[in-house]
Amino acid sequence: MSTDVQWLLLALLGLQVKHVLADYVLQSGWMLESKGRYGAAGGIAHAGVHGVLTACVLALGGLAFGVVAAIAVAEAVVHYHIDWGKERIVSGKALGTGDGGFWLVLGLDQFLHQITYLGIIWAALALS
Repeated sequence: MSTDVQWLLLALLGLQVKHVLADYVLQSGWMLESKGRYGAAGGIAHAGVHGVLTACVLALGGLAFGVVAAIAVAEAVVHYHIDWGKERIVSGKALGTGDGGFWLVLGLDQFLHQITYLGIIWAALALS
């Protein structure tokens, strides 16, 4: 297996672990409660956690500081807006966990995050 393929797979694994940590382990109630209000500190903090952890994953991959910083900031901004959009839909339609629509929106949210990780890896390879 080539070094590039190994790097790609390790980067994808790192971003998956990062996602679980940031979305399910480190996300507080304060962050969850405010993600539907644009500009609220909790949603910004949550996206910031994603950005910092993405920077850690990319730095471990040996990328230059400027590349790491640019991609991490972009990922935090994208993550913030994906989450904000999901929360606007869920609250606007008053969806709860008993509604099929809630799970559809949550699934689309998670899918968009995964597509973002492919974009991160593409950018990292293109800029390194």
